[in-house]
Amino acid sequence: MTRLIVLEGLDGAGTTTQTARLVEHLRARGTAAHGTREPSDGPIGKLLREMLTGGHAIAGTQIAQSTFGLLFAADRLDHLQREVEPKLAAGVTVVSDRWYHSSLAYQGTGADRDWIGTLNGRARRPDLTVFLEVRPEVAAQRRVAAGRAQELFEDLRMQEEVAAGYKATIAELSAQGERIEVIDGEAPPDAVFAAIAALVGT
Repeated sequence: MTRLIVLEGLDGAGTTTQTARLVEHLRARGTAAHGTREPSDGPIGKLLREMLTGGHAIAGTQIAQSTFGLLFAADRLDHLQREVEPKLAAGVTVVSDRWYHSSLAYQGTGADRDWIGTLNGRARRPDLTVFLEVRPEVAAQRRVAAGRAQELFEDLRMQEEVAAGYKATIAELSAQGERIEVIDGEAPPDAVFAAIAALVGT
């Protein structure tokens, strides 16, 4: 069965690692699978990645959350039309490292959540979203250990706000009938993956 599967979590939760593992796992079992990410590798996604690492900044100014909300929504629609929907139409299961849940959790802390929801109204609902739950301080320790340069939304206070945003987003979307499963992202990586594979049903 062709599906859109999304992995979500704070920066440092392990979504990128587990997305790659899941794609490899599905392929090994004979399922056509494609891994992708947001921001995407398209033109708007590349711009966003530069902005998140400090590119395109004007000295003494900050980029508004509402601007990010618009750009992420535009990238998501482009990503969906250019990459995700063609893969799904070809019978390929798509595993995405992040989806609109990230916008609701990240931009929803600094802009109106209803507006963010409206911007993403044309985004496809995933068949399964797995949220890797990791405390903000643990995610921060992982980012430091990995030697990652801090991005715009990665200071601890912001990540605490984002964690609260994810909690609200999961409750809201689950109440609307979306399938979102929460697993312990602080468990050993192999245990995290086993829990993901069990949810996916492989």
